[in-house]
Amino acid sequence: MRRATAIILALCVWASVAQGARIKELVEIEGVRPNQLSGIGLVIGLNGTGDSEQTVMANQAVASLMRQYGLRLEQDIRMKNVAFVMVSAQLPPFSRPGHRLDVKVSSMGDASSLEGGELIVAALKGHDNKVYVMAQGPVSVGGYSVSGPGGNSEVRNHPTVGRVPRGGLVERQIETGFAQQSHLTLQLKRADFTTAARICQVVNAEFAHPVAQALDGGTVKVQVPPGYRERVVEFMAIMERLEVSPDSKAKVVFNARTGTIVIGQEVRVHSVAVAHGNLTVSIQVDEEAIPAGVATPGQTVKTRNTKIKVREQPGGLRVVRPGVSLNELVSSLNSLGASPRDLVSILQAIDQAGALDATLEIL
Repeated sequence: MRRATAIILALCVWASVAQGARIKELVEIEGVRPNQLSGIGLVIGLNGTGDSEQTVMANQAVASLMRQYGLRLEQDIRMKNVAFVMVSAQLPPFSRPGHRLDVKVSSMGDASSLEGGELIVAALKGHDNKVYVMAQGPVSVGGYSVSGPGGNSEVRNHPTVGRVPRGGLVERQIETGFAQQSHLTLQLKRADFTTAARICQVVNAEFAHPVAQALDGGTVKVQVPPGYRERVVEFMAIMERLEVSPDSKAKVVFNARTGTIVIGQEVRVHSVAVAHGNLTVSIQVDEEAIPAGVATPGQTVKTRNTKIKVREQPGGLRVVRPGVSLNELVSSLNSLGASPRDLVSILQAIDQAGALDATLEIL
């Protein structure tokens, strides 16, 4: 089973050898990004699953809402069908007034569930304290909370967090001036000097003009050609479809919690000998009952017999040739019967010996 796991892992990594990728997947455009919005609101119409009397936030919010409609309350409100919530959303780039988007609703009090409730008008603001989205609508919850007599209850998923599909209405747009820009700044999602240089080569070859320049390993500046000054969107559409073969560092990533190991295609090792063996300790406990007899009057006595066996699987010494590729390396390690966790120990030892041309990253 261990051998099969390692072989499957090797085949998965081998199948994902870096091929040509579009520039669209490799970079992000400076200034073209979503913006975080947040606000507070009330979810009403709950079936007794709202905030309790100890939560004053919902009571104050309801009282403030009633005053907006000309109603003045002389005493505190005690309602279980109202929940005080935080409302958040992401405003996509180029959003204009009238566009709709999903919003997320999270309880801030001690409400047990938001199921069946409705979010009333909540203003979502940006970091500049300006309102960009107004949110309202029925809350969709992917879980439930059920309570019964005697204190019995059952909770599935997270009923205190929900979404309002298309419940956000954009009221203000964020100006980017994208169509008037004379140059574009491309930010690589993974900074790499070789990848940045290849992007410049591909873009310059496409437009037959040195319009792209790599500022560093993570930034490429592109001048908009004169013929596209009034068609920046068209220029960007042509450029982002160009394919580039991204480069990457030789790396071995290991997740200690799940035992998952991923070996990059560029990993190489020098000539090294590897020995691997497992030490197995088995403990067997048998309980034996000794019945009472004439010579030993009294009650039946129980005794425990413990047997301990130690078995060490002989480890073979195997020589790994210098400069082997990923496929040959994994095959050599699999022949030793190593599990994914054993592979990490072996690779760490190879790295300490100075024979591994890669970076070990343990999550």
